[in-house]
Amino acid sequence: MTPPRVAFFTDSFHEVNGVAQTSRQFDAFARRRQLPFFRVNAGEADPVLTGEVRSMELARGPAAFPVEKDMSFDPLLMRYRKRVLTALQDFRPDVVHITGPSDVGILGAVLANRLKVPIVASWHTNLHEFGARRLETALDFLPRRPIASLGRSAEAVMLSICALYYRLGKVLLAPNDELVQMLRERTGKPVFLMRRGIDTVLFQPSKRTRVDKKIVFGYVGRITAEKGVRDLAVVEQALLAGDITNFEICVVGHGAELEWLRQNLTHGVFPGVLKGEPLAEAYANFDVFLFPSRTDTFGNVIFEALASGVPAIVTDGGGPKFLVEDGRTGFVTANAEEFAAAAVNLAQDPAKLAAIRVAARDYAMRQSWDAVFEEVYKAYELAISPKPANFPSPSA
Repeated sequence: MTPPRVAFFTDSFHEVNGVAQTSRQFDAFARRRQLPFFRVNAGEADPVLTGEVRSMELARGPAAFPVEKDMSFDPLLMRYRKRVLTALQDFRPDVVHITGPSDVGILGAVLANRLKVPIVASWHTNLHEFGARRLETALDFLPRRPIASLGRSAEAVMLSICALYYRLGKVLLAPNDELVQMLRERTGKPVFLMRRGIDTVLFQPSKRTRVDKKIVFGYVGRITAEKGVRDLAVVEQALLAGDITNFEICVVGHGAELEWLRQNLTHGVFPGVLKGEPLAEAYANFDVFLFPSRTDTFGNVIFEALASGVPAIVTDGGGPKFLVEDGRTGFVTANAEEFAAAAVNLAQDPAKLAAIRVAARDYAMRQSWDAVFEEVYKAYELAISPKPANFPSPSA
């Protein structure tokens, strides 16, 4: 069967986040298999508009405003529509794949409608939860009850707006079962499960260089309110209360909560943003991975830790709980106290920690990016079909 010609409009490609990592892996998958694939994203690289695998990067202008430290939204990005439309017409896509409601995603949706090409939309980020948590953090000088009420209202409004955007898709993709169900209920569209994979060659225990006896707890990701990073201070307090002092908490990344952590973690280490081999070495030098977020839809960093032979402690909110086998490759916890207690438990039981490290690597070895994207192409086939209702969703 001839593979569909895919135009992929992604929120992120060069940034440091899970969407960007998935997008880079998707681009690499298309190149390995020489699939007809046209990637459009924000950036400065020269366009590649010939061959089966093409790309076009759009420079954001002075009207762009930041939404992350390394990411912005350009409300005037539509100025590129004629240029991108011409390139799309030459490529002749069968399907347009958009990610979140970014400037690039909106441009992709507009051009897909112009070309009358079906849209596949993938959900990557719980923007409604992110926005609500950041609002609550910004208003933390107010009494807790009205802040929580305002946060819930803002979250509901933002979720409704996101659902409207995803109704543009003929077929949708979501990273965990809860989001599959939510999108199916709110949009009435077929929804496929789109998990994530892991590079087990880059991330592996053999990259470990530490020989000291210290216990290193690690976090990797944006250092922002919605990631729950202040719970790392709760972990430190619990460790010290348990007379555990030979430890450090290594926080890799950047974000608005970095200064708070610097002031409140007496055992904190902050190497900044790491990529490639330095990041792989950092993971391998962790003993336990801490991921306190309750808003992540998946959590690529959890797979990176597990592949490095590092057990993960996560929460029961969002997607991370689906990635950890509780008690075998890490722990799934209900609140900050349980989260901290799990860290203390592993610090006090070296034999258990050693066994879980082996199980974590074994689990990660069974994950594969190729398998993830092969499932995405099944969603494309459904989108291209004239009668999608006759096709069952694999995630049903």
